[in-house]
Amino acid sequence: MNEYGPILVIDDEKQIRRLLEITLTASGYKIILSVNGRDGLVDAVTHNPSLILLDLGLPDTDGQEILKKLREWYQKPVIILSVRDSEEEIIRALDNGANDYITKPFRTGELLARIRAALRPGNDTADITELTFGSLTIDMASHVVRKNNEILKLTATEYSLLLMLARNSGRVLTHQYILKEIWGYGYIEQTQYLRVFVAQLRKKIEDNPSKPKLLITESGIGYRFGE
Repeated sequence: MNEYGPILVIDDEKQIRRLLEITLTASGYKIILSVNGRDGLVDAVTHNPSLILLDLGLPDTDGQEILKKLREWYQKPVIILSVRDSEEEIIRALDNGANDYITKPFRTGELLARIRAALRPGNDTADITELTFGSLTIDMASHVVRKNNEILKLTATEYSLLLMLARNSGRVLTHQYILKEIWGYGYIEQTQYLRVFVAQLRKKIEDNPSKPKLLITESGIGYRFGE
């Protein structure tokens, strides 16, 4: 059994609940199953799970509304599992506070990897002054970034972009969210502007910028930082 608290699954599909129960239990996770939004909210309050897997097509309340209610108080990771695969639906969920979005049908190996990323201790950086991802180290106290113990020369904007992504490791951040937070509301449509900075940053932090392993593109949506 792993060190984390239970994972709450909110999904009305019996087959999906059974698949997740088998998969997660085999990987050492405790699991709580809810069949609708109302029960899911109650279970979230009662059990304070370490992570929530949330379907959007619930029988009583749309999952987007459940997500917004959860985010009024629940600060731990929420991963969406849904057959809805439109770019607009995904962006809406991420903007509503989801950490990640996986479309059904999904590969269990990928799901487990996304769960591990979301639960990684480094995601809670409130009292942490240094982040490490393989050979990359970000010293938040001194604003120094090292790769293989060598200091990287980053501009102030590159550092801000890297820090935002790293502090949200495992979470998909939309283009609009990044642009708003780093450059301001006037830039939220300038996705090409963001791509230029991402390309520059990859050249400095990735072993192979053409096959990035840290700064990962979520096509049409945004970026995710992970190992």
